[in-house]
Amino acid sequence: MVRIGFVHPDLGIGGAERLIVDAALSLQSRGHQVEIYTSHHDPGHCFSETKDGTLVVQAVGDWLPRHCLYRGYALFAYIRVLYVSLYMILTCGRFDVIITDQVSAPNLIFRLFTRSKILFYCHFPDQLLTKRETLLKRLYRWPIDKLEEKTTGLAHRIVVNSLFTRSVFQDTFSSLSHIVPAVLYPSINFSSFDRDVSLEPSLSVLPSVPDQVLFLSINRYERKKNLSLALMSFKSLMDGLEDEEKERVHLVMAGGYDERVVENKEYYSELKQLANDLEISEKVTFIRSFSDIEKIQLLIQCSALLYTPTNEHFGICPLEAMYMHRPVIAVNTGGPLETVLDGETGFLVDPTVEGFSDKMRVYIRDGQVLKSQGSKARRHVVERFSFEAFTNNLNDIIDTLLE
Repeated sequence: MVRIGFVHPDLGIGGAERLIVDAALSLQSRGHQVEIYTSHHDPGHCFSETKDGTLVVQAVGDWLPRHCLYRGYALFAYIRVLYVSLYMILTCGRFDVIITDQVSAPNLIFRLFTRSKILFYCHFPDQLLTKRETLLKRLYRWPIDKLEEKTTGLAHRIVVNSLFTRSVFQDTFSSLSHIVPAVLYPSINFSSFDRDVSLEPSLSVLPSVPDQVLFLSINRYERKKNLSLALMSFKSLMDGLEDEEKERVHLVMAGGYDERVVENKEYYSELKQLANDLEISEKVTFIRSFSDIEKIQLLIQCSALLYTPTNEHFGICPLEAMYMHRPVIAVNTGGPLETVLDGETGFLVDPTVEGFSDKMRVYIRDGQVLKSQGSKARRHVVERFSFEAFTNNLNDIIDTLLE
């Protein structure tokens, strides 16, 4: 049995967190001893496996600040996760393998003070996730960016979530040009989506009419997710429909929402106001921080998924939707190029109102396309992104590390 420790900055709800949970579950299923360490874990805002005893999760250092007057989030994230790393070294005994992600700084600590093998999962270079609009911001980010590149290279093995991310990795970290990260596609655990679920009371407010076409957007309430595109596309769609068709369509905007995150609160309010300004608020339902069961219900009730981010690193929601027989309309960049088959399991379009609304109209006026693409989508996910394949690939990587 191999003892494996995960270090993750904030174990909330998101694609990166889902990947870590699935990786832990997959390794645990192979008989390994798995433990997750994080600086924040809120039982009211997390995946069920991290709070129902399925996985061992320990949160330490949450008393440390996350920012100083809403500044320095990256610096404090490094401080918090380094504290978690030191806690593991000093109190938790020896790990055979330590898996880090998002923040690479712990790689330095573990290389200096342990003999553990380090696997770093790169969702996307952190330095590309922020803007540098002022000289002060550029000066602040310079040492952090250099530290990220240097400590990323300290891992014994690096894996990424897509071919797109690998190309960005190689373009961004010039000093690591000798490293070719392996691609480990995220997956979904089919069994968690196959279970019988009853309708949650919170979702009973969704409309239900004959021949309804319900479009669903699932993403965190962050501006980079470009959720306004879904609203504006829906408005354009409505403007071109007959009255009878308008009665059959609805849009659900569901997203991860954390009261601690200022951007979540601001962007949610902005989107609500945009829906009012576009005069579509009666046809749009907003949902915040849904449970796993609620997400399954949303995927069951919807007709198709709208996925609006540009250059998304991978994107787990399209896989989940396609597994549930729901086609996906996504932007034709980044991860969706590797998951959505254009014209077969959905549509890949330019990030424009016209691009989305035109394909949304296809689903309203041709139910056969909707049904056919949904069936193909399910088969596609089962064949290429199974949890078993993910488990086998990850376990092979662990075995190689320990040779």
